[in-house]
Amino acid sequence: MIDSIEKVAQWIIDSQRTVVFAGAGLSTESGIPDFRSPGGVWDRYDPEDFYYQNFISSETSRIKYWQMSTEMYGPIRKAQPNPAHLAIAEMEKLGKLDCVITQNVDALHFKAGNSENRVIELHGNATYVTCLSCGKRYDRDEIQEQLGKTQKAPLCNACSGLLKPATISFGQAMPVRETEEAYNRSSRSDLFIVIGSSLVVEPAASMPRIAKRSGAKLVIINRDPTPYDDMADVVIHDSAGPTMAKIMEKVKKGLG
Repeated sequence: MIDSIEKVAQWIIDSQRTVVFAGAGLSTESGIPDFRSPGGVWDRYDPEDFYYQNFISSETSRIKYWQMSTEMYGPIRKAQPNPAHLAIAEMEKLGKLDCVITQNVDALHFKAGNSENRVIELHGNATYVTCLSCGKRYDRDEIQEQLGKTQKAPLCNACSGLLKPATISFGQAMPVRETEEAYNRSSRSDLFIVIGSSLVVEPAASMPRIAKRSGAKLVIINRDPTPYDDMADVVIHDSAGPTMAKIMEKVKKGLG
């Protein structure tokens, strides 16, 4: 593994357009449960109850959605960036990061120090809430305070529209601007580093393939095997935090 770490570090040093693709495995190391793992959210809830159309059409579904979402938000609110988040933020500070494409909704990249224009959130952001009618944006804590008092399915105070955490639900369209930008950055990258993703959720999982076919080196850092391991130039089956910390230590030494 030492050779792999040194190789990835040198590629980062030599790269002009490194893209990091972050999955749930990055967040679990900060104490945020993975939806699909044993004991995760989908062990306690049926995913089919939370389709976007059900949220739109049924107050009962909205109440259940907010109950589930509140349960998820507790760990997100308390979570702090782990060494992998800090390493990615360090890449930006050193001028060695084109962008982070993230499947996570926890805003930990921002807490770690990445700037907003370097983070593409494919699945939205759980730390704020938006009105589905007028688009007004609310801080999530403000809405959670309302939920703790009287409201079970909050409404917009500007237009009485439905409020929903600014995350992408099952059956909800992917954000057009972010998805297009992610594909564009993937195709232009010369180094594409996957961290903590099983690479099974589409369309996001196709981005490493696009990067590789466009000529980028592909690195996968994930505890478990992925469907793209055979395509990758380097695969490291280990935890994201310690691995990225070691890589960035080498990068900083190499950059002098």
